[in-house]
Amino acid sequence: MKLSLRLEKKLNRSWQVDLLLFLLLGLFGAFMALPLIYVINNAFKPLDELFVFPPTLFVRNATLDNFLDLFQVMKSSWVPFSRYIFNTFFITAVGTAGHILLASAAAYPLAKIKFRGHKVLFTLIVLSLMFSPHVTAIPNYMIMSVLGWIDSYQAVIVPAFAYPLGLYLMKQFMEQIPDALLEAAKIDGASEYRIFWRIVMPLVKPAWLTLLILMMQILWGTDGGSFIYSEQLKTMHYAMGQIVQGGIARAGVGAAVAVIIMTVPIVTFILSQSNVIHTMASSGMKD
Repeated sequence: MKLSLRLEKKLNRSWQVDLLLFLLLGLFGAFMALPLIYVINNAFKPLDELFVFPPTLFVRNATLDNFLDLFQVMKSSWVPFSRYIFNTFFITAVGTAGHILLASAAAYPLAKIKFRGHKVLFTLIVLSLMFSPHVTAIPNYMIMSVLGWIDSYQAVIVPAFAYPLGLYLMKQFMEQIPDALLEAAKIDGASEYRIFWRIVMPLVKPAWLTLLILMMQILWGTDGGSFIYSEQLKTMHYAMGQIVQGGIARAGVGAAVAVIIMTVPIVTFILSQSNVIHTMASSGMKD
């Protein structure tokens, strides 16, 4: 007992080392926060400060003119700006929820049900991770064209359901769940669906929260690409991009646009990050 206490005392860091680590981590955190601070300050800078060289990090004469000018431009748009907002939220919400559900439902049998060909199927999923979205753009367009989904929400939402990284991530997390726990639930009379919703999904919460962050960032920043042509179906990212293309006179408006576009993903990340860390720290299980 005394020997173990001595070892614990030797392994404990001194307060000087803890202070050094705290300062080092704080330095790295401040360095990574600089781009975010710079973008936020640019949104409140007048035009004369935006074009100062060398550029300044913090705003000197804060103003809301950039946001007021942005609202004026929004009012003069042909399609109500609320329509762009609705399109963005609808595509993001449906695409993210559908991907999480589909990836989870497909990952469960791959991880816990040993059917014939499951290894070959998982190998194909891993191989699909090597292909970037640019490589699959033409096949996706051809499929959407055959289905008659060009210039519709489905052309953007449905391909998001099949994002291979989500399936891979969920499968790897589900494999860590002890088989004894699932067998005990089956002995108690629980069906596969009940096991999936009541046991598996709560235990893999870190995985689908991570997918929530990733998919929301991807879909929130989409502009419809080559799938959506109607102005009524365009997203907020497309509308903001059109506003920024107004030239130097809209540099301040562009800075305000950058803050608005990144606000929702950042807030979602902050909220989900706390849940992910808490769940990872409290839901570890061993067979």
